[in-house]
Amino acid sequence: MKRILLFVLCIGYTAIAQKQVFGKDAFEHQDKTLPYRILKPIDFDESKTYPLHIFLHGSGERGNDNQAQLVHGSELFIKQNANYPAIVIFPQCPADDYWAQRTYSTNEKTGANVFKFPKQSKPTWAMSAVIALIDQYLEEDYIDKSRVYLGGLSMGGMGTFELLARRPALFAAATPICGGGNPDNVSKWAKETPVWIFHGEEDKVVPPYYSKIMYRSLLKAKAKPKLTLYKSVGHNSWGRAFAEKKFFAWIYSKKRKID
Repeated sequence: MKRILLFVLCIGYTAIAQKQVFGKDAFEHQDKTLPYRILKPIDFDESKTYPLHIFLHGSGERGNDNQAQLVHGSELFIKQNANYPAIVIFPQCPADDYWAQRTYSTNEKTGANVFKFPKQSKPTWAMSAVIALIDQYLEEDYIDKSRVYLGGLSMGGMGTFELLARRPALFAAATPICGGGNPDNVSKWAKETPVWIFHGEEDKVVPPYYSKIMYRSLLKAKAKPKLTLYKSVGHNSWGRAFAEKKFFAWIYSKKRKID
């Protein structure tokens, strides 16, 4: 009987999972198009309110196919959407653009990349498009304005830190994975947005130094950030981050006060 029940439950879950897909859409901004995928709860009802969750992909998923940005994390969001119903958006950055303003070079001795993030700069087109897209969704009555969340990996982790600085009073929580940013901008949002930072200790693509310095700057600003470092893990620390048992529970437990 237990086996039959388990089989029936599995069939039921599979049927639900098959219905849970990221819909395709596109956003027009400054005469260019930002492709994005959107996930809504199965029982989505416009008369109710839902959190808005933005997730920024890495540089390897740039393009215009409106598909590659789902490579990392999308299945997990689908799986968890039943437990944490939310509007989840995965925008796709153009191949010739970047989420965050940064320059980089390579350390000839270690082979690690060296990044510099300006304290003040105009947003890239991709960043300005994401901000405009978010603002459009914030106009919808079904979005819970007190529960807007942000996350990203690698290039998207950098975009997460920059977007926090550009919209310091918007996000209820953020999860930058193997990213980095300008620590001088932390004071703008340190006490506004709780962050859980993730990084692999052996990452040479984006060295963990960049997450550590952001963490130290947050502590200096009297914030209470979380930092999780993975020993013997390189750049693909997002796999370990997504596997954290409290990853979603921590995010969706946060709520921002609205004046």
